Amino acid sequence: MEAEALLSVRDLRIAFSGVEAVRGLSFDVRPREVLAIVGESGAGKSLTARALLGMLPRGATRSGSIELLGTTDLAAARGRRIALVPQDALSALSTVHPVGDQLAAAVRSVARVSRRQARARAVAALERVGIPDAARRARSYPHEYSGGMRQRAVVAMATVNEPDVLVADEPTTALDEERRDRVLRVLAEQREAVGAALVLVTHDLDAVREHADRALVMYAGRLTELGPAQRVLTRPLAPYTAGLLASLPQNAPARRRLPTLPGTPPAPGALPPGCAFAPRCGRSTDSCRREEPEPQQADGRLVACHHWEAA
Repeated sequence: MEAEALLSVRDLRIAFSGVEAVRGLSFDVRPREVLAIVGESGAGKSLTARALLGMLPRGATRSGSIELLGTTDLAAARGRRIALVPQDALSALSTVHPVGDQLAAAVRSVARVSRRQARARAVAALERVGIPDAARRARSYPHEYSGGMRQRAVVAMATVNEPDVLVADEPTTALDEERRDRVLRVLAEQREAVGAALVLVTHDLDAVREHADRALVMYAGRLTELGPAQRVLTRPLAPYTAGLLASLPQNAPARRRLPTLPGTPPAPGALPPGCAFAPRCGRSTDSCRREEPEPQQADGRLVACHHWEAA
């Protein structure tokens, strides 16, 4: 029996000047699970993540529903029930305040505790992510931390109030393999420590393979495929998912040119008729170019494709 969802998204639409960048997206996040949202740049992944936190950019309009533990007031829940692990640790931390003060301020923003209590919780959070001599390093400024320590500090800030859902938006972009694995390991440890679910927005399919329970593949602002991560990555049904996986170096045939997806994703205001992926898809037919496919149940997952049986 499936656990009741912590976070439910239904028919999410995000538009700028009437042009939709996210188009009718629906999914759930369950307790303690890792849901990875993947796809090429421009798919709408980061916009979706920001919508979950009630942090859409200026000029964006949103429709549909996002419900977190029975509330739709995402701004009030932010920091307490749902928290962000940002991509750029340096810019996420204030350069003019000690790291411990910033974590203590995060505590006091959601809880009526004394400064001493907030400070103790801040130090405990730094200890939990592996900052050595945390009581002393809490008095240090971000520029006195190494890059790896800064990344740990932003994870500590996201988890200091023990939220129910963490949202990590491209947390491993531009990191080498060793640092990537270290960040993902800290995220996994903290998720377990505070009992949180994780929404992981990423281009990194290896990270999805190693850490995600389910994978949501997006293209042109819509769901393309959603299901158990291992099944999606080993037996993709949607041609777009299959194309992404085929383009990974480790999946390329030996001594042959690396396959690539032809063309580029369409801009939100220039979508083709029918399926947005049809111009790049080797399986497209006239029906694909006439009618946009709706997500349907297939092999224990959702897939939006007219010809998923042939995938």
